[in-house]
Amino acid sequence: MTMSEFLPFTKPYIDEAAIAAVGDVLRSGWITSGPRMQEFERQLSAYFGGRPVRTFNSGTCTMEIALRIAGIGAGDEVITTPISWVATSNVILEVGATPVFADIDPVTRNIDLDKVEAAITPRTKAIIPVDLSGLPVDRDRLYDIAKRHKLRVVEDAAQAIGSLWQGKRIGSFGDFVSFSFQANKNLTTTEGGCLVLNNEDEARLAEKYRLQGVTRSGFDGMEVDVLGGKFNMTDVAAVIGLNQLAQLDTITARRHALARHYCATFGAGFEQQTGVQLPLANFENTNWHMFQIVLPQSVVRADFMAKMKARNIGCGVHYPPIHLFQLYRAHGFREGMFPIAESVGRRIVSLPLFPGMSEADVERVVAAVGEVLA
Repeated sequence: MTMSEFLPFTKPYIDEAAIAAVGDVLRSGWITSGPRMQEFERQLSAYFGGRPVRTFNSGTCTMEIALRIAGIGAGDEVITTPISWVATSNVILEVGATPVFADIDPVTRNIDLDKVEAAITPRTKAIIPVDLSGLPVDRDRLYDIAKRHKLRVVEDAAQAIGSLWQGKRIGSFGDFVSFSFQANKNLTTTEGGCLVLNNEDEARLAEKYRLQGVTRSGFDGMEVDVLGGKFNMTDVAAVIGLNQLAQLDTITARRHALARHYCATFGAGFEQQTGVQLPLANFENTNWHMFQIVLPQSVVRADFMAKMKARNIGCGVHYPPIHLFQLYRAHGFREGMFPIAESVGRRIVSLPLFPGMSEADVERVVAAVGEVLA
């Protein structure tokens, strides 16, 4: 990529083999849920240590279905973070439960587990933690809290495929674990997601919720005993996922290399000189889904992004605080309730990071950040 080309903040990695595989599926005559989806589920299950896995057409319905399987609904509370894509809390509303936010840790930018514990009430039934940028929430502490308070956990690991905790893959342990395969994720199916479940009973129930509540038997048997939706993954999407899964370790390694180059190029004194907060330099657990900085209080983010765009560099915002959206204000949330999330949410910026980048691209971004801040 030359200096004159626009550098987006992300770009999916789709190779010619994936494109050819999609063509094969289209020519096969079976393009909706079928053998490729089933194979994708088998390979995902193997990747997650043999746990049951079901695929879906988004990483949003996966969380909603997990909540429904857990029996969570009206009168229940679910604790989550205010810094995430709004889907994380929308699914709580979707099942009729009440979202309860806990502020974030200023270093990891993940939910502060001390504040989670303080937010638990007799109505609390579950926690939805988010692994922002693929950096895992402390799973030991999370599940200690859940066990002591008898809570279900729906891990919003949308950004965390390929991330680790204590050497174990996120998704290979825990309660419900939801992944997104949306276009900007480390593994994409264009749109889609999967849910890792605890047992085959939960997996069968997930299948019902995935497709109108239907259970088939024999040649013509059909029964419906729960209200399901239309959330199935197509074979077209699944064959892209199979291609991506085979290359996931390589993709993750490349992201690590680019993130290391970012850290080295910014240098040890950058934060002190500029007031910018760089991401936690964690190369043990995170998959480096994004490289996010937090701007100084004195910098207007929109101005910063405009000046970066003038230099042909794209940036992203992940994420504005959920509780300050109009929908959530109507539920009684307001400014000042979660000050760390509000401060970070005003100033966080995602810089370009994707496997197709070069080290020179990283250096170009770092130079541009320095110029704009100067």
